[in-house]
Amino acid sequence: MTVRTAGLLSKSCAVLLTGGLLATLSLSTAAAAPEYTTAESGNPFVDGWYADPDTVVHDGRYWVYPTTSKGYAEQTYLDAFSSTDLVHWTKHANVLSTADISWAEYALWAPAPVERDGRYYLYFAANDIQDDSQLGGIGVAVADRPEGPYKDALGKPLVSRFHNGAQPIDQDVFIDDDGQAYMYYGGWHHANVVKLNPDMTSLGTFADGTTYKEITPENYTEGSFMFKRGGKYYFMWSEGGWTGPDYSVSYAMSDSPTGPFQKIDKVLAQVPAVARGSGHHSVVNVPGTDIWYIVYHRRPLSETDGNHRQLAYDRLHFNADGTIRRVEMRVRDNFADGNALGWRTHGGTWSAAGGRYRAGHSLGGKALLDTAFADFTYDADVTPDARDGDAGLVFRVTGPSVGSDSYSGYYAGIGASGKVVLGRADGGWTQLGTGRLAIAPGSTHRLRVTAVGTSIKVYVDDMSTPKISVTDGTYRSGATGVRVFGTPASFDNLAVSPVR
Repeated sequence: MTVRTAGLLSKSCAVLLTGGLLATLSLSTAAAAPEYTTAESGNPFVDGWYADPDTVVHDGRYWVYPTTSKGYAEQTYLDAFSSTDLVHWTKHANVLSTADISWAEYALWAPAPVERDGRYYLYFAANDIQDDSQLGGIGVAVADRPEGPYKDALGKPLVSRFHNGAQPIDQDVFIDDDGQAYMYYGGWHHANVVKLNPDMTSLGTFADGTTYKEITPENYTEGSFMFKRGGKYYFMWSEGGWTGPDYSVSYAMSDSPTGPFQKIDKVLAQVPAVARGSGHHSVVNVPGTDIWYIVYHRRPLSETDGNHRQLAYDRLHFNADGTIRRVEMRVRDNFADGNALGWRTHGGTWSAAGGRYRAGHSLGGKALLDTAFADFTYDADVTPDARDGDAGLVFRVTGPSVGSDSYSGYYAGIGASGKVVLGRADGGWTQLGTGRLAIAPGSTHRLRVTAVGTSIKVYVDDMSTPKISVTDGTYRSGATGVRVFGTPASFDNLAVSPVR
């Protein structure tokens, strides 16, 4: 069954999840609820260029259905990803293709999944129509399993025209506690809601006899989404331009699934140190809990191609009055998923295995995240494996390339010879500080760097007293990463947090 929640629930309870059907779900045999601060094994959480993710839970398994982020002509298929723990993901390729839709040619966008009466429905937009004379709009496909294969249910669009100025794209389907299904959709700065009949493939009417009800809130652009919590209806949307830095997510609350919806606040926006263009999201609730996540796409800082978007998720928190706190994009990686997505290497040999990021012996091999932090605290578990050399953290890095000191930035490392070192690189090496600590080969130590303005402090194991403290203002911001010099090493539980 599929589920979307109306509030805090017991272990045998009614639960309601994204795109889902109110149902009773027993958690007596379920695994422990995944409760994370973010995607702690790293964002992006799956490989590839994807956007517009919608998320649903079917029988205890989380499913994410995104748009394939390519040029419009290449957007001819949809993939899906599933997980039982929000850490390890299985790819399900080509769950729906334009080959299965007689009227769809390209621009297959924003899949919206839902299950009802044992059937799985996937709503989609196709052809990016610009006016009512063109063939396209919102369609619906159906399957016997969440991974498909899905087949066109109607042989034509479900919504094929502009109503109330809304381009027929970016649909989301929500089933309320009373069993009534609604579809929210719209582009071009207009949003509509329609009723879906119990067959899920035809539209109903409202009490006044109309079919399309406009619900456009302030600053609406596209990306409608609806969920319910504590008896309140949360309507969310994306605003700004999808290729621009202003792309973001806002929300409204109402006592009714049809509004009115008045904007309360922006929930998700780009973080210049982490990612750009964050938006077009969904929200998922862990069944039987009040744990919520926002699943969305964002663009890496160094990418200029508008279609280079990746899937991420972060924790969603609520205030006591039900309003939503602004989302904090966290940078974490514990490598529990067995991969190093988002990391770029410059020399050396690197692999993610056994819940760690492992580096072979090299003279200065680096691996970097696409970040641009200025003032921050950076933590990691570091294990140098040989007595010679050292391993540790690089930060405020720009211009990285292969070579011992082929970057501009700082490095703080530890070595099994008992040394702690901090230095500055710019094609050469300037040592800024040293310390001593008993470090055995193969032993793991917690290394922390706190950099605020010109102050740089290095801590090892004892987080109250720095081993090194210097003042240096040569570099003020840049990427964060890890480095080895003359030793193999492994890294784990990395976390970078801004200091505000």
